[in-house]
Amino acid sequence: MNLLISLGIEGTAEKTGIGIVDSDGNVLAMAGKQLYPEEGGIHPREAAEHHAKWIPQLIPQAMEEAGLSYKDIDFISFSQGPGLGPALRTVATSARTLALSLNVPIIGVNHCIGHVEIGKLDTGARNPVTLYVSGGNSQVIAYESGRYRIFGETLDIAIGNCLDHFGRETGLGHPGGPVVEKLAKEGSYIDLPYVVKGMDFSFSGLLSAALRAHKNGERIEDICFSLQETAFAMLVEVTERALAHTEKDEVLLCGGVSANSRLREMMQIMAEEHYAKFYMPEMKYSGDNGVMIAWLGQLMYKTFGPLKIEDTHIIQRFRTDEVDAPWVDNTKYKLNLPKEIRAKGAESDIYEATWLGREAIVKNRVSKSYRIVEIDNKI
Repeated sequence: MNLLISLGIEGTAEKTGIGIVDSDGNVLAMAGKQLYPEEGGIHPREAAEHHAKWIPQLIPQAMEEAGLSYKDIDFISFSQGPGLGPALRTVATSARTLALSLNVPIIGVNHCIGHVEIGKLDTGARNPVTLYVSGGNSQVIAYESGRYRIFGETLDIAIGNCLDHFGRETGLGHPGGPVVEKLAKEGSYIDLPYVVKGMDFSFSGLLSAALRAHKNGERIEDICFSLQETAFAMLVEVTERALAHTEKDEVLLCGGVSANSRLREMMQIMAEEHYAKFYMPEMKYSGDNGVMIAWLGQLMYKTFGPLKIEDTHIIQRFRTDEVDAPWVDNTKYKLNLPKEIRAKGAESDIYEATWLGREAIVKNRVSKSYRIVEIDNKI
């Protein structure tokens, strides 16, 4: 059986990415170019212009790296959404043009699911609860009942947006995340709002409080430390809740914000304390890239076949849970719990015990090592 070759084009925001992947999951080529604005954040028009400039240059680069000719490409995959409208339109137009010129099929894919699937391919995770964190998205995702379901998400801005906005407003520059991480290593805790509502989180109030603290003269290192610790604790808490609810035994971290070493550490600690396995793809696959689009294109092409050209319109608000995903291994892998623990909750361990001579269930609240003491004590 001949392997199919997918060329993927990514461009939902400020990163242009091209990837070439075969149907066995072998990565044949990867090329990309990041947009760094001179000032402020990412302007949708500038992102579109960036993609228009670099897509024609990166495709030949990827083809050369893969050692392929254009007749070897079996179909084109592109990020159909979610993302910035002008950026998505540029990518879709490029994908249509390439598919028509090569006379090959085309398929559009969901950007968020692409992050999950490349994470699974790279790490060997089978059916994890995924924390996907980036500049535009913050979601806790797990596969249930035929689709990737969103078990928790931001109610307002994404965590990456929160950190970048803080960086711009305080003069730290863009992107703000790496600078916040560096300064946080020299900081101490100050109280900031911790906002988890049900299974969702909110960062806008936290951002406003951090900016007020800066205006009031608090040390920038202390604000960065507290902002990072608070925001990440919220994300990890909801991830563990989803892990407890689904009873899965794997956790995956992906998205651009996963570059933060403190977030990785917190997720690792949470997974270990929950008796789950922790996975994170290589950094080159964690941020936006064309390989994840090419690979998800392979999965969807095999399952559903290509799209008609007239169906390749962009979907700017493309929800993760709008896509059927029958290719996912939905085997239930149970946690390997110690004998004395009957069940594992997000905030407590459940034990069987004897109380006044009768069988009983004991629910023991457990302190969370991934959270600093100041935050753990107030929850």
